[in-house]
Amino acid sequence: MDVQRILVVGSGAMGRQIGMAAAVAGFTTAVRDVSADAAAAAEADMRRWLDGRVAKGRLAEADAADAWERLTFTTDLAAAAAEADLVIEAATERLDVKRSIFAELDALTPARAILATNSSTLASSTVADATGRPEKVCNMHFFNPALVMKAVEIVRNPHTSDETVETVAAVARAMGKSPVLLAKEIPGFVANRLMGAVRDEALALYAAGVASVEDIDTAAKDALGYPMGPFELMDLVGLDVTYLIRRAAYEQTGDEKDLPHPLITAKYEAGEFGRKTGKGWYTYE
Repeated sequence: MDVQRILVVGSGAMGRQIGMAAAVAGFTTAVRDVSADAAAAAEADMRRWLDGRVAKGRLAEADAADAWERLTFTTDLAAAAAEADLVIEAATERLDVKRSIFAELDALTPARAILATNSSTLASSTVADATGRPEKVCNMHFFNPALVMKAVEIVRNPHTSDETVETVAAVARAMGKSPVLLAKEIPGFVANRLMGAVRDEALALYAAGVASVEDIDTAAKDALGYPMGPFELMDLVGLDVTYLIRRAAYEQTGDEKDLPHPLITAKYEAGEFGRKTGKGWYTYE
């Protein structure tokens, strides 16, 4: 399938960056949000990013102008969906919202269109049956910040066709990304499970009094070569996000080992979410 037009649903931090990455890669791209204010804020943010790339000499002015010409921000879902070849849903992590969006997209997009979700916690099988095209539904999970991070996890559900996977992988490569293909659904996919294993061991070491938060982070960076330690990463991502992801995993599996660590729960209940609140494992000015 030849993808030329991409629709991104949701103009938050992920949606706007996915849209810009697609436009820079040469795709005609629309970013849609239910809120006109949110769409306008996303447009202004991406204009600043594009201008910054030109100012730093990382993108030619003509290429930036072409990318901006290919990118639109809108609140009109019907118009944006009418000619889409690929839709990437990047809305809030609520299943009821996503199912409603996918049902609407199924009615508005051409029969050829692939419908992907950027969700990092909800498998595409949970929304596929809200459409009449489950073979064209999958996860296309970008990592934050989407304009920088190269990996994209492509997760097939039991109905996803080979053509869908191959097409989405080709789009990811065209965007300069490295597709990671998952043959089946599993909570947390690949990267978050690897990250989660390191995080859980770090929490266990700290809870047992083996080493301090600072020393565990130092070991991860200076012995293993990680760009930041597991506690620093939790503060950056947000301890609220970490908590909610673990709760979502538990709701899918029912396995108590997937529940948030008690230390994470305590931070969440105290409102200590990390950088965004000024305090998490570390204190920030």
